[in-house]
Amino acid sequence: MWQEENNALYRKFQFKDFKEAFAFLTKVAMVAETVNHHPTIKNTWNTVELWLSTHDAGNVVTAKDRDLAALIDALL
Repeated sequence: MWQEENNALYRKFQFKDFKEAFAFLTKVAMVAETVNHHPTIKNTWNTVELWLSTHDAGNVVTAKDRDLAALIDALL
């Protein structure tokens, strides 16, 4: 579940291993490029953490972030 904290949407994803985590990140990158909206990403072995906020709106959560979160959820 996405959580709104510190002016960003945040979600942690866990996978079987690094390979699955990185495959997911590749899909996230492709979606982000398509909509020209890019998350902050942290990857440690099988864990991926994403933060979404709209920088040109003053680093707050906007519809762009909620839309991207939905697209990312659809990748699972």
